[in-house]
Amino acid sequence: MRNVAFLFLSALTATVSRAQPPNSDCATAALLCAQQPLAGDNAGAVGLPGFCAGTDNLVWYTFTTNSVGGPVDVSLTSINCPLILGMDNELSVVVLSGNGSCLPASFTAVSPCAEDSLAFTVTTLALAPSTQYWIVVAGAMDNGATVAGQCGFDVVIDGPGADIVNVDFDAGQDAEISEGASTQLNAVGGTTYDWSPTSGLSGNGIPDPIASPVSSTTYTVTTVINGCTFIDVVNVEILLLIQPPNTFSPNDDGINDTWEIPGIVDYPGSEVLIYDRWGQRVFRSNGYREPWDGTNNGNKVSTGTYYYHIQLNELEGQSAPYTGFISIIR
Repeated sequence: MRNVAFLFLSALTATVSRAQPPNSDCATAALLCAQQPLAGDNAGAVGLPGFCAGTDNLVWYTFTTNSVGGPVDVSLTSINCPLILGMDNELSVVVLSGNGSCLPASFTAVSPCAEDSLAFTVTTLALAPSTQYWIVVAGAMDNGATVAGQCGFDVVIDGPGADIVNVDFDAGQDAEISEGASTQLNAVGGTTYDWSPTSGLSGNGIPDPIASPVSSTTYTVTTVINGCTFIDVVNVEILLLIQPPNTFSPNDDGINDTWEIPGIVDYPGSEVLIYDRWGQRVFRSNGYREPWDGTNNGNKVSTGTYYYHIQLNELEGQSAPYTGFISIIR
């Protein structure tokens, strides 16, 4: 049986001798973007003067507040620490203000020091707008531990002072338009504007393209602010000019005996065609003044599914036809 002490030292060496994280000092702090979790690991990070008591193995992150400022929430989740004798399984978080020199004396804590082995959140004081701040995640060493925690984790920021979408960047208001109509999109706050999909848009790379979709569409717009990529969405809903129902029951009970089409009365030039499953036309009407009663030349058609094709023929020109299926139930 191998010596237990040898096993412990071997495991500890394997843990602390990992490649030093690239964000183990202020100058190489990893960029955090609002509401975008970033995976981290402080295993092998250097031990600098702790900003929180009983901490070591520090890794650095940085973020810039939005143009409004305010409190920022920093959350540590998915904390995953190795089970090694003498090693703590907790991490600490503190948020710092500084002048960018990276000298320890230049930093001031703007949040409490928070520490836990489970997911937790620390909230800062109200932070200044459009200002760079730093976050230090460190391994804790308490409750008799002899080695600071060196663990994997996810870190994310959000809150009034951090959020960008709908604060500094906005895709604009949702719109409702009738078929064949257009609306102007109006994104604001971006440095660039990349729209998707581009179908139905008058252009890309601009904040305010004209949208003329043929069906209800959700457009996304992407920009980069302070090195972070953000996406927002705007919905353009097409309001149907008519709304053909998909069933009716011509059984002479006085209820739903004809195929009423809401809105079609506003289009006296409309043409309505109905076909059976073999493609034989069973009904044709110009203007649809008399709704279909489920007959073909005075004879009742059989129960089943039929196909309709409706052309509105507006004064401005033909719109895209309405097509679909209708079921007759007797």
